[in-house]
Amino acid sequence: MAASIAEENPASPRLTALSHGGGCGCKISPGILSDLLKRVTPKHYPDLLVGLEVPDDAAVFRLNNQQAVVATTDFFMPIVDDPFDFGRIAATNALSDIYAMGGTPLFALAILGMPVNVLSRATIARVLEGGESVCLQAGLPVAGGHSIDSVEPIYGLAAIGVVHPDRVLRKGGARSGDVIVLGKPLGIGVLSAAFKKGMLDPDGYAALIGVTTQLNRAGTALASLNGVHAMTDVTGFGLLGHLLELCRSSDVGARIDYSSLPWIPGVRELAEAGCVTGASSRNWDAYGQQVSLGAGLLPNAKVLLTDPQTSGGLIVACEQEAADRVLACLAAGGNDCARVIGTLVDGAPCVEVAWVSHG
Repeated sequence: MAASIAEENPASPRLTALSHGGGCGCKISPGILSDLLKRVTPKHYPDLLVGLEVPDDAAVFRLNNQQAVVATTDFFMPIVDDPFDFGRIAATNALSDIYAMGGTPLFALAILGMPVNVLSRATIARVLEGGESVCLQAGLPVAGGHSIDSVEPIYGLAAIGVVHPDRVLRKGGARSGDVIVLGKPLGIGVLSAAFKKGMLDPDGYAALIGVTTQLNRAGTALASLNGVHAMTDVTGFGLLGHLLELCRSSDVGARIDYSSLPWIPGVRELAEAGCVTGASSRNWDAYGQQVSLGAGLLPNAKVLLTDPQTSGGLIVACEQEAADRVLACLAAGGNDCARVIGTLVDGAPCVEVAWVSHG
């Protein structure tokens, strides 16, 4: 039998050159997704605690009074060229949905689509190894999966977890007066754009990998913390998009202190140099009418606030008195850049962003 193209030429092309997008920036825009979901009529199941009626980060199905299954699937095209790093980022991102519901992941199934006559088998195997390494770190097995021969490289996980039915942390449940805590620094989309343009230096690449492979495992502990009312994570719709989802589900508004937002070093300078993704403008077009940007913000604030995050941080809504405990819990889980970034207020589900002086 004739050898495959990849076996004859083991030098594989750049992963990012084979895809039209990368990471969570591949997501269908929030406007189109909302329209698509309107065409689906959810059926009622008494034990389906979280489903399509009020979309959230994962589905939750009650087994009994003590246990509920948390299930999610997440996959995307490469954000980096190193296959091992791609696998790690995709797996970390997929597991985040379990943590964002307050769950504990139990096992995962791999989702793999690869151009098998373009990429070498060694390259494809490294993607799988990267994903497995993250699952090992999180303490769960990759128990199976499914693969197809596809034009663009795709990898991710279907993840299954468990949570107590009374401790599920939904996007809904936040209250006026709650503070908003963000678990990771922002700017992944900007760094990925810089990487594609060849403008990301080694320190920037290390920061990109460090943030995107940091598990949000603190979410499990946060589910048992008194005063925590709601939680989600930041991915392809950017900080504003995912915060607006929490506001809509909770029927509250949000006020964000731009000066308190944590950024990955160098992100704002790269954005000023034109390293932005197309997803930023698509995000703003979808929900910008529900956002008020105050005076005194930096010129690139809109781009940064809508920047699509791949494997981004948790957004936690909690009582003011619980904020220190939430920050300590996140730090113990490895999220030592967590910050209080704003408050939730009475009113329509919209977000006001202002520069608040702390001097």
